Amino acid sequence: MSYFKDKRILITGVGSGLGRRMALGMAREGAMIIGWDISGEALEKVLEELKLASGREHAGYVCDVSNRASVYETAEKVKHEAGPPDSLINNAGVVTGKRFLDCDDKEIERTLGVNTLALFWTAKAFLPGMISRNQGHIVTVASAAGLVGVAKLADYCASKFAAFGFDESLRAEFRQIAPNVRTTVICPFYITTGMFEGARTHFPWLLPILSESYAADRMVAAIRRQRPRLLMPYLVYTIPLLRLMPVWVFDRIANFLGINVSMEDFKGRRNS
Repeated sequence: MSYFKDKRILITGVGSGLGRRMALGMAREGAMIIGWDISGEALEKVLEELKLASGREHAGYVCDVSNRASVYETAEKVKHEAGPPDSLINNAGVVTGKRFLDCDDKEIERTLGVNTLALFWTAKAFLPGMISRNQGHIVTVASAAGLVGVAKLADYCASKFAAFGFDESLRAEFRQIAPNVRTTVICPFYITTGMFEGARTHFPWLLPILSESYAADRMVAAIRRQRPRLLMPYLVYTIPLLRLMPVWVFDRIANFLGINVSMEDFKGRRNS
């Protein structure tokens, strides 16, 4: 029997990209998907795809996850209509892709609101139930940019560094108060979802831009196995070791790998 069979899985940013791919994969394994997205049109389309893929109805809610009141209101609807989720996958994300001083205040607030603060609002809404049942799973889709700073991603990196620390702190708390509530943090390099359209890599064989299907499949597998951490590609696992080196060495390696020019041709679609 699949780990996902009859589990209620709430996924934010389900309308496109990784959220859509993960939802379809989990639905095919028997999960009941509770999809959140800011776009009602995208949400309706995904719900139709999910029904065709799984032969069952799934739930969808329009929600701006950066808006605390919207999250709390929508969470109450979910609890009463679809039932409390067994797993919460915080997948929604945005990127500006500009140099720091070119980002206006609203763009910075939006990045932190969607990529960071939303994690707090959704967790506060659903964690009490998970803790009382001593059963649940919080999944945080962070980024390799949550482990290393990148030029033209100051706001995005800051938001994902925070997401990584948020997951680590929750994991420590759960060991003390609810050991059967698990966490998974996922830190991928650029993915071909459109969100990072135009981003590039110097060494595709070493630091490849990941295909959407490959990344989603690995993420679903990590969640299925309740792995505490998934970094993609494997080179990302070396970042903590590289931080043991002097800063100038670390910076030279990052420059050699092309990390700090990877966003020079960025176009993006600004959301996922």
